[in-house]
Amino acid sequence: MSLKSVSVIIPTLNEEKLIDQIIARFNGSVKDSFDIEIIISDGGSKDKTLDIIKGKVDKIVVHKEKLRQNISGGRNMGAGVSKGDVLIFFNADTYVKDPAGFISEALKTLEDEKVAAVACPVKVFERDQKFIDKIFHFSYNNYVKMLNSFFMGMGRGECHIIKRDYFLKVGGYDDKLFAGEDFDLYKRLRKHGKIVYNRNLMVYESPRRYRKFGYTKVFWDWAKNSVWITVFKRSVSQVWEEIR
Repeated sequence: MSLKSVSVIIPTLNEEKLIDQIIARFNGSVKDSFDIEIIISDGGSKDKTLDIIKGKVDKIVVHKEKLRQNISGGRNMGAGVSKGDVLIFFNADTYVKDPAGFISEALKTLEDEKVAAVACPVKVFERDQKFIDKIFHFSYNNYVKMLNSFFMGMGRGECHIIKRDYFLKVGGYDDKLFAGEDFDLYKRLRKHGKIVYNRNLMVYESPRRYRKFGYTKVFWDWAKNSVWITVFKRSVSQVWEEIR
């Protein structure tokens, strides 16, 4: 299957502290080599996010309605202006060590026509990593791998890699969900194609949410939203608290 172009889509909301590091990874030579477009989908930032990204990305779409946008809506809005054969959604507080290698590996994994999407392992930024981070993410990454191998589709929200055709086939993210939208999307994608968990596609994230709430609460929020979505088709959480 010929996959010739990539859209990197990043939803933002008051991300002035971290947004530049993920954008910088996919600019320069890697951008031209893989025909990458970088899209920022902003939820209505009040800080300097939009000033920082000017001239550094290909497209910027901004949510201007009064009602607060959730991340599902932000990702869908970014996808709506994209042109890539492959859609890669990163959270704004993420980092990739080797962007050229990352894109190359992602495209290679998606060559199989039966593969709809790729699931990535996640770790905390190495400079901030503590022992508890290593234990939790080792366990949770293997849990995600197991779900994709034997049960249902599962992708961690920090990074989603999806073929455009499959994304459109399932109607994108459910913008009624304020949490668990990653689980929901991959569960629906799995009905149409394979989900491949690829250990070589490591993504690093800020530990800010874990530091504020602790792993027990964060995991409980993930778990209850996943169950609620499976049973009642809606999330328990009606807002996902902004941590900056």
